[in-house]
Amino acid sequence: MKHQPSQHLFCFGLGYSAQHFAKSLSTVDWKISGTVRTLESMQRLCDHKWKIFEFDGQAPIANAASILSDVTHLITSVPPDLSGDPVLRYHEQEILRLEKLEWVGYLSSTGVYGDRNGSWVDEESERIPRELRGKRRVDAENAWLGLWQDHSISVHLFRLAGIYGPGRNAIERVRKGRARRIVKPRQVFNRI
Repeated sequence: MKHQPSQHLFCFGLGYSAQHFAKSLSTVDWKISGTVRTLESMQRLCDHKWKIFEFDGQAPIANAASILSDVTHLITSVPPDLSGDPVLRYHEQEILRLEKLEWVGYLSSTGVYGDRNGSWVDEESERIPRELRGKRRVDAENAWLGLWQDHSISVHLFRLAGIYGPGRNAIERVRKGRARRIVKPRQVFNRI
């Protein structure tokens, strides 16, 4: 008899960060599925035993209730657009009906803190974004936290700075001749 994973992680947005997290989970205990924006991205992930669905934020996933029915953990890295968070816009009702859902993680941005002119920020700092993208992220964070406040769903926010890794870092830009020097008094960079 084949062992069935007891946990199901669904990633709205199987991008760089979500893929690394998903790869760290045991395939014996975890079923992994998620979305990508394009069929081309879907083909790049075909080596994994993950179930991949197309979701570009412009329309709901077909058969979403069935696809999400056994989800125990959900991560979303889909950025908000002019109309808000596309995942909640199209799939909030399905998420609210998930009987096995234990946890939701929302990958946000340090952009919610705004420019502090060199001052330090932490998780307790007020969110005062100046850029439209940061304001959209604040609205999306509030919407996801609404699932916790209104429906007692465990929601955690992760405010990520620029993510760097193989092929995605300053050293690679120097090698390719695309690096640039930023000279800004009191500028502090956060590299992950």
